[in-house]
Amino acid sequence: MYSSIFGGIILDPAMMVIPIDDHMVHRGHGVFDTAMIFNGYLYELDTHLDRFLRSASKAKISSPFPQSSLRSILLQLAAVSQCKKGSLRYWLSAGPGNFLLSPAGCPTSAFYAVVIEDNYSQCKEGVKVITSSVPMKSPEFATMKNVNYLPNALSVMEAEEKGAFAAIWVDDEGYVAEGPNVNVAFINQNKELLLPSFDKILSGCTAKRLLALAPKLVEKGLLKSVNTADITLEQGKSAAEMMFVGSGLPILPIIMWDGKHIGDGKVGELTLALSDLLWEDMVAGPETQRICIPYV
Repeated sequence: MYSSIFGGIILDPAMMVIPIDDHMVHRGHGVFDTAMIFNGYLYELDTHLDRFLRSASKAKISSPFPQSSLRSILLQLAAVSQCKKGSLRYWLSAGPGNFLLSPAGCPTSAFYAVVIEDNYSQCKEGVKVITSSVPMKSPEFATMKNVNYLPNALSVMEAEEKGAFAAIWVDDEGYVAEGPNVNVAFINQNKELLLPSFDKILSGCTAKRLLALAPKLVEKGLLKSVNTADITLEQGKSAAEMMFVGSGLPILPIIMWDGKHIGDGKVGELTLALSDLLWEDMVAGPETQRICIPYV
């Protein structure tokens, strides 16, 4: 773990703590992001770091370091950890100082990061989902990756209680929004890849990478087109294929929604083809996407 409060990297788990008076702890005034570690490389670190600082700006949290220093700290932490496969998660907090609402009394903001080892693999088995009854966040909060994940946690718990993997939010206008910590994507009956528009939900880094890579399947004649759009609940449930899209997946097939099969109720070939595109990008993508970790 790295802590700007301690001013260095901590290897002892017992020391991996955050002050109780940190405003991220008792007021939820903080933002976070995650980059995946895969085969000794950090995948899409810069893309996630850019979004991280955009979230911080929306939350009115200034970083204690410039972006270049944050990047350097994260690379050093990954190197010291010796982790070859897992995730690198990092937070910006309004900082410790008091237990008030306003962070005006906090001497400085705080930056924390941890490496989490995880032997994740490509997801090829389909899961079941439900429509969440937990109110979704307003666009102002949904579009920034802040630490207030209580709605997300309650949404997942609701799904688990009903024997499903996760729940999906549908907005007040009846349009499909997102999952608890992932984006959603559909392939309709016309073989068009569609993702919900990002104006009211989190702009997923993996989802955007999918939009950049998927035209390769259009060139091969497997997909007709690739777009973002407003997707109604009815359109989503009548799709030929459906999937979650997120950093640690990168794609998770969905075969049933609210007890109704998606398509024929089996994992679709195009879903797997899209999963292969993202997985190959993680394994051997360009240097702009993969940063070699300088292990010590």
